[in-house]
Order: sequence, then C-alpha cells, then structure tokens
Amino acid sequence: MNQTGKLFGVGVGPGDPELMTLKAVRLIRECDIVFVPGKVPEETVAYQIAVQAVSEICEKKLVGINMPMTKDQELLRKSHEEAVATAAGYLEAGCNCVFLTLGDPCIYSTYIYVHKQLSKQGYQTEIVSGIPSFLAVSAKLNEGLVEGAQMLHVIPATYQVEEGMDLPGTKVFMKSGKALGKVKAAMQKADLDGKMIERCGMPGEQIYNSVEQFPDEAGYYSLVIAKEKEGM
Repeated sequence: MNQTGKLFGVGVGPGDPELMTLKAVRLIRECDIVFVPGKVPEETVAYQIAVQAVSEICEKKLVGINMPMTKDQELLRKSHEEAVATAAGYLEAGCNCVFLTLGDPCIYSTYIYVHKQLSKQGYQTEIVSGIPSFLAVSAKLNEGLVEGAQMLHVIPATYQVEEGMDLPGTKVFMKSGKALGKVKAAMQKADLDGKMIERCGMPGEQIYNSVEQFPDEAGYYSLVIAKEKEGM
C-alpha cells in the first residue's frame, strides 16, 4: 500500500510578504503541490503574497480550489466537497501538499473546512500559523490592541455588527468592506473610537484614523478596530 501524503494548511500572513513565517517558506519550497483558494492560482492574493517570498512557487504544480464568497449553504457544501475530493486525490498519490490561506488558518479560513474533513478521513494534516490581519493592522497603526484586563472580540462584519457593539473591550470587525456603512453608523451610535486599514501591507493600502474618515464602502480586505473612548 502506498503511503499517503500530508496536507499543510499554511497561513501566508496579512499581505506583507516579509511577515510570512520561515516555516511557511520552507514548506512551500519542499512540497509537491500548492493548493490556492481561487479558480486561477496566479491571480489570487495568497499566491501574490507568497511568490514575493518564495519565487520557486511558480515552478510548483499549482491547483486552484474554488471557494465562492457566498452565504448559500448548499453552494458552500458542494465547493467544500469538491475541494476535499481534489486534495484527497493528491494525498492518495503520495504528494505532500500545502494549502495557502490569508492570515492564519484558524481564523475564518476557507482551509479549515477541508482540514476537518480530511482529518476525519484519516489523512495527515497540520496547521501552520500565520500572522492574523488584526495584529498586522494594530502594528501598522503603531498601537496596542488590548492592555491589562481588556477583552478582545473578533467579529465578522458581514454578520454581527450590532451585537458586537455591546461587547466590552476592543472589537475587531473583519472583512468590513461592503458592511462598512453599517459598521460606521453602529460605532457612531455607540460613541466608539475607531481606526481602519484597507489592504494592510498590500499595494493600495489606505489608513483611516477616525470613524468620521471611514468611507461608506471599501474593498474586501478592510479591517476596523473599535475601542471605547479614553476616560469612559
């Protein structure tokens, strides 16, 4: 019986290729197959980040994994099943594979669905951490994220904006782009301070230093940090 390969879910970080980990770089160089979330691998953000740190990636076999941005559960289920079947085929052939994902694979990652199913089926899998976008944004702003006993809440902006505003401590609204008008209005209503970065560490980066500066809509890679005003 042939030995199956191993799948590594590799976080490529938030956008700046210099923030990729040494382990991520090594695994990309050593692997047989590179899975990339998107129909055309070379056009994906994850690939465009990785190729700046690992030029050899262009010589690898690249496999696009279509992961549609949708809330349609049936469509998501089908895409996940297809991704699992594709990855399993290469693992059965004995190939060691990396699956590139933005930020960290443990935080709202498309990879984790594939990881869970393949792990259940008995394949070898490993998650390789990357720097999450909200840490990169906080560093770019040259500010701490939480201090002392403050709580930190990471919230998907497309789902739970109003509920999130009532939580104590620092609130991170990820993927705020199309929901930005809603986030902005809710923050103003709650009288919160906030800052935002669009495309942190990538070409076209934009920094907004107050809620009043926020546009009503921004690109997909937009992240908002909301805090209670000092003295409150």
